[in-house]
Amino acid sequence: MVQPKLHVKQGDKVKVISGKDRGKEGEVLKVLPEENRVLVKGINIIKKHVQPTQDNPQGGIVEKEGPIHGSNVQLVCQYCGEAARTGKKVFDNGEKARYCKKCDEVID
Repeated sequence: MVQPKLHVKQGDKVKVISGKDRGKEGEVLKVLPEENRVLVKGINIIKKHVQPTQDNPQGGIVEKEGPIHGSNVQLVCQYCGEAARTGKKVFDNGEKARYCKKCDEVID
């Protein structure tokens, strides 16, 4: 089975384009390609009830980031500073890289 791919990677700065957190920016903490979802720092905060453990003897309610769908985020270009769609470029030596479709700069 072919592994699905997302247009963002771990460590990228992204902007949320739809949903309750629309307009907010954050860093991608984790990419879940099987579910087509990403975890973004400070976005989609959920409350999880946890039982007491040795690490957390009090237990209680913990706030943490929940995954959001990959189609709801756009990569923020490091050159133009705006959320932009990305494309793929193939160079003469066979290497591939993402590029910003607004300013046409290579991202990585």
